Amino acid sequence: MIQIFGTNKSFDTKSAQRFFKERRIDFQFVDLKEKEMSEGEFSSVVGAIAKKEGGRASAIEAMTDKNSKDYASIAYLDDSEKEQKLFENQAKLLKLPVCRNGKTDATVGIAEETWKSWK
Repeated sequence: MIQIFGTNKSFDTKSAQRFFKERRIDFQFVDLKEKEMSEGEFSSVVGAIAKKEGGRASAIEAMTDKNSKDYASIAYLDDSEKEQKLFENQAKLLKLPVCRNGKTDATVGIAEETWKSWK
């Protein structure tokens, strides 16, 4: 089952939902303002992104929304602290949407080329 983590106000989240609806692919939408990812879910997303990005620090960097007004709160932290700060402030700091296909595949932001391979 595909999960889309985002917010109702995010245009990119709406684009992701439309992408899967148009292809009649079932998904579950999770509004991060109502319910954030659990520690296990977050860790598996970071792990999946880390495989593509070449490490956890690179994954955290890729997952962080640098255009967020709250970006300054994470920008100058040590790498070891960034992951925890991102976990604690998902709705404010994550680049949206976060799409997850099972426990092994995940994307951050619009990634239609990757999504096309998901069933």
